[in-house]
Amino acid sequence: MTGGIQCTWMRGGTSKGAFFLAEDFPADTIERDRLLLRIMGSPDARQIDGIGGGHPLTSKVAIVRVSDDPRADVDYLFLQVGVDTATVSSAQNCGNLLAGVGQFAVERGLVSTGEHQTTVRIKMLNSDSYAASTFPTPSGDVDYSGTSRIDGVPGTAAAVRIEFSDTAGSSCGKLLPTGNVIDIVDGVDVTCIDNGMPTVVLAATDVGVSGHESPSDLEGNAELAERVAIIRAQAAKLMGLGDVSEATVPKMTLVSEPDNDGSIATRTFIPVRCHTAIGVLGALTVGTAARLGGSVAERVTRTSDGGVVRIEHPTGFFDVDVEVESATSGEVDVRRAAVIRTARKLFAGEVFPGPERAET
Repeated sequence: MTGGIQCTWMRGGTSKGAFFLAEDFPADTIERDRLLLRIMGSPDARQIDGIGGGHPLTSKVAIVRVSDDPRADVDYLFLQVGVDTATVSSAQNCGNLLAGVGQFAVERGLVSTGEHQTTVRIKMLNSDSYAASTFPTPSGDVDYSGTSRIDGVPGTAAAVRIEFSDTAGSSCGKLLPTGNVIDIVDGVDVTCIDNGMPTVVLAATDVGVSGHESPSDLEGNAELAERVAIIRAQAAKLMGLGDVSEATVPKMTLVSEPDNDGSIATRTFIPVRCHTAIGVLGALTVGTAARLGGSVAERVTRTSDGGVVRIEHPTGFFDVDVEVESATSGEVDVRRAAVIRTARKLFAGEVFPGPERAET
């Protein structure tokens, strides 16, 4: 394929990515992935010959189509494109790019709008779960401007409310994949949990850090990296994820007591780079852990009013609205899970894939 492909580049939450219609890509997964590597400029640390931004948070793709599921308006497939590796992974969702899926669907004519606001029902193909995204559409047009602010993004934009359903056990089959609130892995207490993002929650102090260091300081700590990698590999097997040496999940989130006005402080590895904020579904999962009595997260969580858990991350706060209920059987039911994000269209036009390279 040498011609251009229609592409919309959008910021969703604290990530950026390329949004495409599914019909513009080959049905064959291998051909699709090779094309995406050429579009993003991978593998190359700078992605200099593509549109990727040289970081996992800016090397993301959303592929959208009209859904044939009666519970959804559109299907959304998230793909994480490797930066310096020739990899394309569908192993996880991305709740940040999710914040732009509804608007993209409207602008590409997949969904009609309401008079003042529009709700788009989205099936997240990566996990076979659902979300409803509501955003302003005055006079039938998407309006990205507004007064909502999210930490990690300069300025303000229109609020996007995202309500989730069926996210518990998105990849692992159960909210608590091991059946336990606490497991001991390599001598450390961990909470293995999946409410949209398979995550291993552990106390920062148990791996020799405070949990308030900068991402660059944590990334430069070779001893910490080795310890976290060992715990991750062992916990992943307990979660039923098998060998994750080449996978992007589970995420590893170090938690500690909040430093400012939050409920809990976090530092998340994705899985090697330290996130400069926290992902949407990662935040939802950690917020759920904070509501589970006896979990590693709950131990360091400052009591907050209602269902809102304010999660501190390296560049500010992320509020998640979570309610859980424990059944007599020992199972945990997530009764409510919602977040507020913002999104913005950055450009729309054609992207031209580079030539096939031997290393891809």
